[in-house]
Amino acid sequence: MKMIRILSGASLKAVGGAQSKLVKGIASRQLHSTYDVAVVGAGIVGLAAARELILRHPSLSFILLEKEKELASHQSGHNSGVIHSGIYYTPGSLKARLCVRGATLAYEYCEKKGIPYKRCGKLIVAVEQEEIPRLKALYERGMKNNVRDLSVVDAKGIQEREPYCRGIMALDSPYTGIVDWRMVALRYGTDFEEAGGKVVTEYEVSDISTVKESPAESTEGMKYPIAVRDKKGDEVRCRYVLTCGGLYSDRLSQISGCSPEPRIVPFRGDYLVLKPEKHYLVKGNIYPVPDPRFPFLGVHFTPRMDGSVWLGPNAVLAFKREGYNVYDFNAQDFADALSFRGLQRLIMRNVTYGIGEMYRGVFIGAQVKILQKYIPELSLSDVLRGPAGVRAQALDRDGNLVDDFVFDGGVGDVGSRVLHVRNAPSPAATSSLAIAEMIADEVEKRFTL
Repeated sequence: MKMIRILSGASLKAVGGAQSKLVKGIASRQLHSTYDVAVVGAGIVGLAAARELILRHPSLSFILLEKEKELASHQSGHNSGVIHSGIYYTPGSLKARLCVRGATLAYEYCEKKGIPYKRCGKLIVAVEQEEIPRLKALYERGMKNNVRDLSVVDAKGIQEREPYCRGIMALDSPYTGIVDWRMVALRYGTDFEEAGGKVVTEYEVSDISTVKESPAESTEGMKYPIAVRDKKGDEVRCRYVLTCGGLYSDRLSQISGCSPEPRIVPFRGDYLVLKPEKHYLVKGNIYPVPDPRFPFLGVHFTPRMDGSVWLGPNAVLAFKREGYNVYDFNAQDFADALSFRGLQRLIMRNVTYGIGEMYRGVFIGAQVKILQKYIPELSLSDVLRGPAGVRAQALDRDGNLVDDFVFDGGVGDVGSRVLHVRNAPSPAATSSLAIAEMIADEVEKRFTL
């Protein structure tokens, strides 16, 4: 067995101001190679699921494998930081139930662990008469989803809550908040390790297969029949595997013999940021009324825990699955995306929308023009280019956005011992603790722990 890298206990316990030190305690040490359950992927969903499983089954051994040097490096660390209240989702749907419960659990968790958050609220603002019916329909959805404290306000009510915002009607959701989701994810990791779990970084899984043979007079192969190998040749043996691969969930599924669909297509969202002297323009989250003709929510104003204010994002095809810059490119990722029939069909149905998103990404004045519908005082000189995130969008072959959770196990000896979380759609961070409960239930249903 080769040496593999494990994140030390001290490195996971820092939260808040010491967040930048979280990964500086990485050290090489010999690990025993067998575990009851291996969890692949240390984003917020993988961390939450690993935490939930070890808390339910403290007598079992767990290992969490992450390909990066740091935990929660991608979607979990590149998002708007909003705690959503559950307004948008179809009443009775899994997304609606998980979001509403997840928001409650998130606030309770932050209180318990001392993680700072702000319940700054959100306005979903109608600026044109044609948006009023959609806004009222959203209100009905929110009420059916049991969203807390939701109300409809008029133009005067908008200005009472957001003095610089203009609109004719809005939904007021005071239960919406903001938090540093990466800080929350890292705290999940701390909980996992404090409960006895192992966290291994720089372990990029390249193969999940059955153990071919055991040493003479050894029963290890029978008890731990699954081998999880990385690109450096390291190996971990286990009884069961759970993968939460985010941007690579489809590829992780394929290496264990599962279907290549739904396919993950990366969409980059570029934000603008308000200059500090203009932060007074925004108090809470300000969102547009979503247009059902288009696949994404649209640009919005989002205050951050560090005091900054993000504006956006747009949504454009990323040429690399972890490509946060305009010029980031990976030939395999690009070819996989463009050759997929599902993306081709999505593009054909949304040509005008897609061109508009690309245009606004290049010419930020066009983005500001949309934002001025909500805050007329905003000007081009008030904004700077900001960070970006990449969304793992699952698509089916007909070009439909897969908007619900997808589990996959495959068939055969490997498939009966592997569970893949193929899709954990937005708002996965808000819903993470509720999603973790659902994943743990699914693990218990499929496997004999």
